[in-house]
Amino acid sequence: MISNMPMLYNRDLSWLGFNFRILMEAAERQLPLFERIRFLSIYSSNMNEFFRVRYPSIVALSKLGRKTRMSASSDEDILEKIQAEISRQSDIYKALLNNEIINDLEKAGIVLYWNSPVLNEHLPEIKELFLSKVLSFMRPVFIDKEDSQFMPANNKLYFVVTLRQAGQTSTQLAIVNIPSNKLSRFFTLPEVAGAKYVILIDDVIRLNLQCLFPGYDIESIYSIKLNRDAELRLADEYSGDLLNKIEKQLAKRDVGPASRFMFEEGMPRNIQLYLAGLFGVKHDEMFVGGRYHNLDDLKDFPVFDKSMEFPPFKPVGSKDILDCGDIFQVMNTKDILLHLPYESYSPVLSFFNQAAVDPDVTEIYITLYRAAAGSHIVNALISAAQNGKKVTAFIELKARFDEENNIKWSRLMEEAGVKILYSIPKIKVHSKIGLVCKRSPQGTVKYGILSTGNFNEITARFYTDHVLLTTDPLITADMLQLFDYLSKKHKADKELIHFESLYVSQFNLVLYFIKQVDRQIENVKEGGEGLIRIKVNNLEEPFIIEQLYRASENGVKVNLIVRSICCLIPGKQGVSENIIVKRIVGRFLEHSRIFIFGKDDESEVLMGSADLMTRNLHARIEVCTAIKDEVLKKEMLSYFELQWADTAKAVVLNECMEQERCLTDETNQIEAQSAIYEFVQNRK
Repeated sequence: MISNMPMLYNRDLSWLGFNFRILMEAAERQLPLFERIRFLSIYSSNMNEFFRVRYPSIVALSKLGRKTRMSASSDEDILEKIQAEISRQSDIYKALLNNEIINDLEKAGIVLYWNSPVLNEHLPEIKELFLSKVLSFMRPVFIDKEDSQFMPANNKLYFVVTLRQAGQTSTQLAIVNIPSNKLSRFFTLPEVAGAKYVILIDDVIRLNLQCLFPGYDIESIYSIKLNRDAELRLADEYSGDLLNKIEKQLAKRDVGPASRFMFEEGMPRNIQLYLAGLFGVKHDEMFVGGRYHNLDDLKDFPVFDKSMEFPPFKPVGSKDILDCGDIFQVMNTKDILLHLPYESYSPVLSFFNQAAVDPDVTEIYITLYRAAAGSHIVNALISAAQNGKKVTAFIELKARFDEENNIKWSRLMEEAGVKILYSIPKIKVHSKIGLVCKRSPQGTVKYGILSTGNFNEITARFYTDHVLLTTDPLITADMLQLFDYLSKKHKADKELIHFESLYVSQFNLVLYFIKQVDRQIENVKEGGEGLIRIKVNNLEEPFIIEQLYRASENGVKVNLIVRSICCLIPGKQGVSENIIVKRIVGRFLEHSRIFIFGKDDESEVLMGSADLMTRNLHARIEVCTAIKDEVLKKEMLSYFELQWADTAKAVVLNECMEQERCLTDETNQIEAQSAIYEFVQNRK
């Protein structure tokens, strides 16, 4: 343990643990087969992002002196631990795919050619596929050992081919692209004896490579892939137009420094080293892979039988809004709390769509972090501006991997007359809030919307989130004050801003957290019970972890549901024995953030955008608010307790940070996501 620092678990090892939990889900035999394949895809996609965003900094940290590493809360051998865990998971992944998934597909009458001989009956079809669909995308390149300019693009697939010209003793190397980003990764072939057949584009090319190299003998073929560092290198202070800066950085992203070089098992060492030198890859960035890379493409595996997927899911509609067709009329009578994706996203769309055309609406404000590619909400904002309303949109240009989409939308909105507020230096605006001002006989009424997730109708189908729609004058006044602050950027005087009903990072959110911890400790000292319940995506911020340890040391029970990174270590005698940490992975991505302090009617229940990470609390604008309506508060308490009772998809983190199943009686399991859907249905 580091002096003056709370006991912390390494964030990257914790994240790898979360990704392993996804791999555990792919191993669940009771899941529909195609869903298991999709979990393998999610695992691979996550690992790609890990190597693009996190791994470069891990390697860089390992090169620093021991004193510097320890001051950064890093184990001396953390790189070795991470590499060992990645290798362990890779072996499990390969075994699961090769020994279970492919066999189960065959039992279902689906044959995936996976490093296996191809039936003679299929060879003509494969040749036709290559000539008619694949060949036009091929870009073979001979590597000149004296001066090669070839550089693999990020996350693209290639073959390294060893060639020998007839009558020559020396060999040549060539690189052949696998255009899986241009064409489907999978092709279906004609049925044989009642079985369906699938082949990867990789093997379509392997079987026809000779067409690309007439006059050469092909001696070997090995697949490779590079990941490249994707973290934007933005200066703390900006001069000039931030929009242009980010566009320039985006242009560099796919040709950034290599962060992982994957090569097919069996590639000779001399070829490995030659390519590593050619691509600028270090030893710590070289990883042995299988015959096929980029298995996040498994998400596109052809579906032959709908019974092998999750059954169709229909969100519960809002009867109140459907009955009157006027969301503002409903909001005039009560607050609305939505539980996504169990409930329809229509009320959120109605909020913005109706505001765009309502003649009494005068102003609309919104923060946008990740908008959908074809966003109905952004189109509503454009329509509103064209209809003469004052529309102000804060666009976060630093939303990783969504920068380009956000730039596109910002330009379209600006052309339509929307006032665009761009990123604040050093700070990301991650809050998800909106505000509508509407004339009424009694004066202007303000309608607020606050979400735990992005205003994105696509992710709303499979992310679990909460949305609060309210006319509470304290909340809406605070929202207007925050938008005013954002419009002034760093020029605003923070000392003059005081929020009454919003809890905002950079302002009062951390102070509120400390106050609530103190309140629960005081309850215990007075002979009562202290209870803290939190659900977040990530828990990493050292000071917050220290506060939770302090609560535990003083007898407060702390129940945490942390989907991904958890640096808090539960169950340590004298420090965290009153803390339990659970992780849930299921059909939907757990994404909501809930904070509950106290028991029953005395509890305070918050929801909002903030995870408990250093970046969220100190380098972002996050917004949370208390649920004041007693009916809705009880609803959120029930929601949390349904999740806490999960015995099917939840795991408990022990004091060694290992994941233990919550299974009790296998015939009487509780699956929280199904239970919440039933709860929402019965509530209507």
